[in-house]
Amino acid sequence: MSATAGRTQATLTNARARIVGEREGVLADVIVGVVRTGSAAGHGIAAAGRIGGVVTPLGWSLVALAALALLSGYLFGWVEAVAAGWTAVALVTTACLSLAGRIASDVSLRLPADRVVVGDRPPVEVTVRNPVRRRLHGLRLEVSVGPGLTEFAAPALAAGEVYSEVFVVPTTRRGIVPIGPVRTVRADPAGLLRRELVWADSLDLFVHPRIVAIPSMSTGFVRDLEGAPTRDLTASHIAFHALREYLPGDERRTIHWKSTAKTGNYMVRQFEETRRSHLLVALSLSAADYASEEEFELAVSATGSLGVRAMLDSRTVSVVASAETPDFAKRMLVGARRISTVGRGPLLDDLAGVEPTEFALRLPGLAQVAAEDTAGASLVFLLCGSTLGAAQLRAAAAHFPPGMEVVAIVCGAGTVPSLRRVADLSILRIGYLEDLQRSLAKRLAT
Repeated sequence: MSATAGRTQATLTNARARIVGEREGVLADVIVGVVRTGSAAGHGIAAAGRIGGVVTPLGWSLVALAALALLSGYLFGWVEAVAAGWTAVALVTTACLSLAGRIASDVSLRLPADRVVVGDRPPVEVTVRNPVRRRLHGLRLEVSVGPGLTEFAAPALAAGEVYSEVFVVPTTRRGIVPIGPVRTVRADPAGLLRRELVWADSLDLFVHPRIVAIPSMSTGFVRDLEGAPTRDLTASHIAFHALREYLPGDERRTIHWKSTAKTGNYMVRQFEETRRSHLLVALSLSAADYASEEEFELAVSATGSLGVRAMLDSRTVSVVASAETPDFAKRMLVGARRISTVGRGPLLDDLAGVEPTEFALRLPGLAQVAAEDTAGASLVFLLCGSTLGAAQLRAAAAHFPPGMEVVAIVCGAGTVPSLRRVADLSILRIGYLEDLQRSLAKRLAT
């Protein structure tokens, strides 16, 4: 056997082999050529995009002016046009040289408090460090803050030197504000070229709605053998508490005969009453249910106040909001969006991101979905704006079983607070968040 025949033929794994395998011929060559041309064109377009992103509109205008001036100057012998063209070329060349090289620096973004309340002014810290041995020239930095932009200049830094800049973010409205990324910007003095470099990822600042401490609600408790024990004592339940002496009127079945035999007196069992409380809060996100943005913000704050109070009272709480219909859906989406209730922070985080929309389910439809999805609720709060009348509120409350306490909180900016009863529905109207606190305290006192 010859040495040539004994060799194992190597298998190609290059781009051609991945495209056409071992095929040969004109068609295979054409396919490979098309793919090669497309790849080269893609690289060229990407490079052109990177270059185009560096040149400003003023720079493109100057390049076009230089080409036009040189062309017309040499064609028509116009000396002034030739001079202007070469001057423009010199300016562009100088701008390119001023941006040559890389920025040797480390830039970081830090948000000490990423969860604040409306009206707070949280600080944001940007740190620039020079990690190399040579001196770092001054930099211009840009930090995106929501839809806006914050700019500041970092001075020249010696080797290993660190510079920090702290600025505050005004939070005039509830929401989730993206902070960052941080960009270092290099530009020539004439503004022809602009080179940006992104250094840090963006951070989310959660601006929570303002809430108030409302009184603990004694309503909404239902006697349930599987509920939580309370301090209220009863003669008939399953949570044993203690033994006491027999009193006239006690049932004989509660007598503890073994203790009676030991003491010589009748002893009866006492039990702790177990109760269950499930609070349901439904927030309408339909823009049609609110007359203004202030009404919606008031409803969101009231929702947060009710949810946090329920958590402090160790109640089971469910918070739902209207589901939004997608843009290209064929019909209205009848559903509810669940707001996290695993803790105070997640609840307020979710409420920070809710927004009213004209494509969301209105309150009567939301009440129907909530009644079907959240079985076993003992107290229901429905929150909406001032555009809904008493008939619509009663229609929303009618979806819940008889005997369940339903309270509709109608938020109207500047409205005089009032509380009235319409059949099995309590309608509470508030104009300010503090009205919720006072109205519920008054309701509990009566």
